Order: sequence, then structure tokens, then C-alpha cells
Amino acid sequence: MSVCPSSPPRLRLVPKPEKKPRFVRYIGIDYSGAEVPLSPLKGLRAYIADGDDPPREATTTEPGRKYWCRQALTDWLIERLGEDLPTLVGMDHGFSFPLAYFEKYGLAYDWPAFLDDFAAHWPTDEPYMYVDFVRNGAFGDGAARMGSSRWRRLCEIRTGRAKSVFHFDVPGSVAKSTFAGLTQLRHIRREVARPLHCWPFDGFTPPAGVSVAAEAYPSLVSHLCPRDGRTPDQHDAYSLCAWLQATDRAGRLEAFLRPALSQAERQAAAIEGWILGLA
Repeated sequence: MSVCPSSPPRLRLVPKPEKKPRFVRYIGIDYSGAEVPLSPLKGLRAYIADGDDPPREATTTEPGRKYWCRQALTDWLIERLGEDLPTLVGMDHGFSFPLAYFEKYGLAYDWPAFLDDFAAHWPTDEPYMYVDFVRNGAFGDGAARMGSSRWRRLCEIRTGRAKSVFHFDVPGSVAKSTFAGLTQLRHIRREVARPLHCWPFDGFTPPAGVSVAAEAYPSLVSHLCPRDGRTPDQHDAYSLCAWLQATDRAGRLEAFLRPALSQAERQAAAIEGWILGLA
């Protein structure tokens, strides 16, 4: 079954909503950790949908630039999330690290404190900072907070194919995106004008009327939408947006916000994070 709003005949197969949708706006982001936060990146894409309208690509408003840079996208998200419109954002990078990382470095099981500690060692949101500059020891103190590619979060294991957030320099890796995105996510969380619920760290059940940011994994949903001439990065962002929209409008989002986890798994996911859409 397709979830794509551009395919109305197929959408009729979606069950009638059991209750009113939680959100009025949906944003899907295919992230990129390439280069520095001020570099325009062809692989950094965002799609946005309002209500039942089909997703459309959100393009940078920076004069003379065709593609987003991470800093501009962060500023745009802060503006959108500051508006009085409950918005659901799915972002294609890890929101946290495996429990093994917390144990190795003696960190409290406290996600906001983890973000602060990470940013202190990996200042990847500074204007001219590249993830590899920290990896190579030129800036920051990444050597004091390294991880192992053998460490995987429960949600990565559950997908059956997602790579570790520490698995750099291989096809399909989200390591650079994660290491670049965590500091931007911290900035968004600190600067947004209205309450932002970072799922599931702030709880598995967001309060009504708030905006939500969640980790997403395009491989779970991209096959549900025809490509229609989009590049792979465009299609991943589009598919995330379309899936978030269709799932919420069909009244099926609650089941994904409360995945079937044991108490121990739920406690781990509250620190490691979870992928929205993973049962």
C-alpha cells in the first residue's frame, strides 16, 4: 500500500482515522554530515506537508544558494517549530548513542546531559567545523569520547540492517550525519520558542498540541512511494514526510509512538532513542 499523498486512489485504502490527527504539519529530512555547517550540501533535503496537502520540497532561502547548509536548515527548523502549529519532524540521523557508550564513559542516563557532554567534545556545530576535523584530532577532544562500530543500539539491531552510529566510512552509514546532527539538534532544542518534545527522550506519549522531533529511517518507508523522478536524497526526505503525514492522518501514529517493548527495552530506548516507525 502506498502512503504517498500524490496517489489519491491508493490513499482510499488507508483506514478511516479513529480520532483527530495529532499534527497539522509534517517535515521529513534526509540529513548529511558532509563538510562544515555553512557548506551547501546537495544531499541535505527537506520536505514539508500541511494538513492533507501533498509534501513539497522546502528549499533554502539563502541568497545565491541552491542547496541547504546544516546551519540554515537548523535556523529554518527553529522558525517552523516556533510557530503555533503542532509539527512532526522526522530526521534521518541518530539522536543518541548505545548504552555501552554511557557505561564506558561513566555518563548518567540523562539525554540532555549526554548532548551537552557530546557537544563539549565534538563541537561539530561550529561554523567551520567538520566531523573529520574532530576525528583526526585537529579540534575538539573526540579521542576522549570515541565509540566502537561493534556497539549498536537496540533500535538498530531491531531493524536488522541499520549500522552503528559509530560505523564511519561505509556505504549506508549514518555516523557522520549523527555526529553532525546531534549538536544541531541540541541547538534546536535550546533555541525553539515553543515546547518541543524530543521523542522518546521526553516521554513516549507527547502532550497534545506540542511539536515533536523524532529519529526516522528512510529505508523503512521509502519503498512505499514511487520515485517520480526524485534523487535518492529527495526521495528519502519525501518518503519520510509522506509516511508521517499519512500515518497520522489515518489514526495509526499512536501505535508507533508506543512501540511494543518490554520494560527493560523501554528503559533502554528512553536513553538510546528509538526509530519512529519501527514496531
